[in-house]
Amino acid sequence: MGKDRLLIIVAFSITYFVWGATYLANYWAIDSIPVFGMGGTRFLCAGGLMYIYTLLRGDRTVPRLKYAANSALVGLLLLGVGTGAVVWSQQFVPTSTTSLIIAFEPLVVMLMMWGALDSRPSNKAFFGAFVSICGMGLLITQPLAIGGPDAYKGLIGITFGMVCWGAGMLLRQRLDLGPNRVRATAMQMLAAGTALLLFSFSLNEWAGWTLEEVTTRSAYAWVFLVVFGSIIAFSAFNYLLGEVTADKVATTNYVNPVVAVLLGGLLNGETITGQSLLAGSVLLAGVYFINSAEAPPAVTEETPVHSVGDIGEAATPPEGIKPADG
Repeated sequence: MGKDRLLIIVAFSITYFVWGATYLANYWAIDSIPVFGMGGTRFLCAGGLMYIYTLLRGDRTVPRLKYAANSALVGLLLLGVGTGAVVWSQQFVPTSTTSLIIAFEPLVVMLMMWGALDSRPSNKAFFGAFVSICGMGLLITQPLAIGGPDAYKGLIGITFGMVCWGAGMLLRQRLDLGPNRVRATAMQMLAAGTALLLFSFSLNEWAGWTLEEVTTRSAYAWVFLVVFGSIIAFSAFNYLLGEVTADKVATTNYVNPVVAVLLGGLLNGETITGQSLLAGSVLLAGVYFINSAEAPPAVTEETPVHSVGDIGEAATPPEGIKPADG
């Protein structure tokens, strides 16, 4: 096996397992750390480390204001609101169910592209949307799989986060973030982390909280999210984008929920019903049809049209998708 092929296999393994595991890691982290404060400190730490890395690599130029502003906007949508809302929702919805709902993201992006860019999906994509909606219907009609009486709050939060994540992906393709992609991602994390931390303080999340309250499990989960979820998985994801086609990278949409569901059942005591497994299978089948749909013809030269199958390419920020980084 050649070195390049081995690296590709390792990179796929990282994106599959790590991003699937971030759902459970987020749930464990917010068990004893304030929700938005956890996200804020996580992204500030990861973004700071990545920015320092670019300095050590010799890029000491001050980023142009345009690059910083564009990166901040994308970071706020993808990580600040997109991931932040999903993590907050995990207080009310099980991690396995959250991951299956997030697999619905390609449909959200498809509809946003159609509405905002006049990019009409193909018939295959419409069929995939119908299948996905059927799968989602099977999933959310189970009270046990959705959670307690406050589960509706989580569903609203996940939906809001998915819409913001989709908007961030579309803007990410159209805004100039500068030539240094690592620094651009670092600035996205720094902007999102700052916003989440300020929001946390505005909610008075830290009132009465002490460092002694942090459990060992929450601490390890936070470190995992910083090192693996926000840095290593991002690097692996971007390496894959440069080595294989986007449709292959987009297979994370199918594998991450499977990993999250299995980990939720094995390590978090979450009940996995037969209906949940059937719903997940149907939903992921719909996602496959959406992602594999052919690109529609371009409308105008000024309005580029992208295939929903290119979602993997659009999601160059670290948390792929999954606003979960998760």
